[in-house]
Order: sequence, then C-alpha cells, then structure tokens
Amino acid sequence: MLDGPNELHLVEKPVPVPKRAEVLVRIDAVAICATDLEIIEMGTPALIEGGPPFHKNFTPGHEYMGTVAALGPGVDEYRVGERVTVEIHAGCGQCKRCRQGMYTSCHNYGLNYGNVDKGHRANGFTTDGGFAEYAINNINTLSRVPDDMSDEEATLVVTAGTSMYGLTEVGGLVAGESVVVTGPGPIGLLAVAVAKALGASPVILSGTRDARLDIGRKLGADRVVNIKKESLVSVVKEMTGRGADYVIECAGTETAINEATQMTNRGGKICLAAFPHEPVLADIGALVKNNIYVYGIRGEGKSATRRAMALMAAKRFDATLIHTHTFPLAELPTALDYARNRTDDAIKVVVKMHGSEMRSRKESTR
Repeated sequence: MLDGPNELHLVEKPVPVPKRAEVLVRIDAVAICATDLEIIEMGTPALIEGGPPFHKNFTPGHEYMGTVAALGPGVDEYRVGERVTVEIHAGCGQCKRCRQGMYTSCHNYGLNYGNVDKGHRANGFTTDGGFAEYAINNINTLSRVPDDMSDEEATLVVTAGTSMYGLTEVGGLVAGESVVVTGPGPIGLLAVAVAKALGASPVILSGTRDARLDIGRKLGADRVVNIKKESLVSVVKEMTGRGADYVIECAGTETAINEATQMTNRGGKICLAAFPHEPVLADIGALVKNNIYVYGIRGEGKSATRRAMALMAAKRFDATLIHTHTFPLAELPTALDYARNRTDDAIKVVVKMHGSEMRSRKESTR
C-alpha cells in the first residue's frame, strides 16, 4: 500500500470480490514499469478519489499476470485455474471514447471512488494494482498464457502491447515501411521486436548504452546508433533516403523529439510513447510544412495486448531478453531500487508473488 511519496508498506487487505464481467486474479508475477516509479514518487499519472494516490489505501503496479481464482456472476469466458496476463485499462463502456473503442482515453478515467462507480478501471492507476496477492480484472483485459510461457515472460506482454498499439492500431504500420525507435528502454526494445515481427524494414534503434543496443540487435534491429558516437539523423537519412516512415519516440527529451521531426519523411508519423517531465519546445512549423502526423499513446488500447501475446506465443521474438532480475515480494523495495537506479544493468525487474524465490539475475532463474 502507498502512503506518502516513496512510502510503501506491506499490509493485509480483504480479498476483493469480482462483480459482473470480472474475475479475481491470483497474481503470480508483476514487472516493474518506470511509470510505477513515477506514481510512487510523484503520484501522477495515478488518480484516486479525484487526486493524487497518497494516503488512500491504494496499491500500485500494473504489469502483472496470474491465475484465475474466482469468477464474477455470469462469467463463463474463463475458468478457475487458467493462467492469464492482463492489460491495464478497462473503459466504462458508455462514454464517447469507449464507444469508439478508445478505452485508454475513457472520459470517466479515475471516477471510481466514493459512492460513484462509472465502471472504468485502470489497475495500478485508478484502482488497486498488482503489487498484491490478488486483483480484480474485467474479462476484456485478459489474455490466456500458453503453457510453455514463463510467468516472467507473461508479465512483459503489456509492454509489447503498448508498442503494438503505437505501431498498428494507432499508427497503421504495414510491412515494408521504415521504423526508427529512439530510446532502448523496455517499450523501445519491444517496439523494435514488434516492428520487425510485423515486417518493418529497416528498423533502426538509437540510444547511449551499448549493452541495450546489443539487445536491440538481437530483437531485430537492422542498425543501432549510439548517439554519443554518431548522428542519428544522418544515419536514418542515409539508410532511408528521404527519412523514416515512423519514429517511435521513447526517450521523452526535447532533443529526441526535435530529431524525430528532422528524420521523419514527408507524410510520415511520429509516435510519442514517453512522458516528458517538462514542457518541450518543438519545431511545429517543420511538422506542418512536411505534413508529419504526431500522436501520443497511453498504454495498450484496442486489445493490442492480445495481438502482442499472439506474436510472443508464436515465438516471433524473445521478450525475455529484456528481463534481467527477479525478486520475491518480500524484497519489493530492493526490486524497486534496482529498477529505479538500473542497478546491475537492470532493464525489466520482475517480482514473484509466491514461493521462496531468492534474489537472482535472470540467468540463474532459468
């Protein structure tokens, strides 16, 4: 439970009871996202009782998987004992955006508090999340986990789903188009994997850490660029001629956003997948003159997580390359520190909820 900023405490809560169209998930593993760290420290973008999530009996965490433990009334789409992974958002189903299928932009975001229940859920943001033993999920947020997929890999589906959402559902990527990914964090690395699996060519990844760029190569990048050593814009122009069809911006810096403008071809698209912490000064004139489309994404809407699961289940890419560390729930503070400080080259840190797993690197957990 989150009290004040950076104050997490292990407490007992009643096991929640699923309602219509809901199931109770026994959480088996949860991955730590950079947004979890922001919520724990600063509150945003979580919204509980109309404001910041502090001192409100709120449990964060959103990238989890588990086992169906109980069914709500009338639920026959799943059965108790099935392994499932989840996506974050379940829209209210009644506002304009939800009726358009844009439930990550639900107009009733965060309005489930007090005596009000608008039906919207964003576990780990507006409703209790995954740093717990149990959570409630709408059936529309679930995907079945194959028997041969590990718990740790299943927690990564929501990250891959975010990349999928930006490239396909919102971006409209088709095979043969060029993609540049800036920033080799978890979303950026899996954006490389998803883009390559969908037939993008070439796929270019940029960053400053050679170790992460090497993982990008393994996930399918045709070219990696260490921006401390090379000009990304020059490399992109050299490889594509007129610039990239898509730039997936995962760095969130002013420089990266303006470089995205410079390396996107006329009529191309820029997907903003990162949260800049300060207002950004951007060359809007260049965007307009070159008819460049800019769009932001929030999470993994339009069931993109299920499509990402299909790619992972078919072994189209190895998402486990970004999983570096595993901790038991009792060591959650240590796990958060590893994720926050990138200790021991941490990329994706996973917390296991059951058993007596000792702290380990990925290699020793296989």
